[in-house]
Amino acid sequence: MKKTVLALLAALTGGVGFSGAAHAAADGAQLYATHCAMCHQSSGDGVPGQFPPLKGRIDKIAASPEGKTYVTHVLLNGLAGSLKAAAGGSYMGYMPSMSSMSDEEIAALLTYVSSLSGAASTPTFTADDIKKERATTLQPGVVLEEREKLNAAHPLP
Repeated sequence: MKKTVLALLAALTGGVGFSGAAHAAADGAQLYATHCAMCHQSSGDGVPGQFPPLKGRIDKIAASPEGKTYVTHVLLNGLAGSLKAAAGGSYMGYMPSMSSMSDEEIAALLTYVSSLSGAASTPTFTADDIKKERATTLQPGVVLEEREKLNAAHPLP
């Protein structure tokens, strides 16, 4: 009976443990698989000309406070228009807002995406970070302008 209950609990939680950091990382991975992988691919490599790669980029963008704010704004407000990645890719499209997700979910998702590069030290996001930025709603085109200003100050990968 005990084994059945544990197996059922593992199935319902996707086999995720209940420790704080491991739970957040697993939640981020699951949220990515559900909400992001369809466009940005399960690897985070994106699709040339359509969806920019996230792997190896988001951790670098979020390394500065302004970059961290920008990627938070992208998830909260969406992004619309043409953008160019330093690796030479151009992308024209629309990223929908993920504002229906909770602050905790967005923090877990952004922390997970930041970790896709595999670097030893990657930025982490907290629910408080997201809550602070959620207070100001921006149009997707304004988020693109924010990206352009950030790129002029700190060239984005």
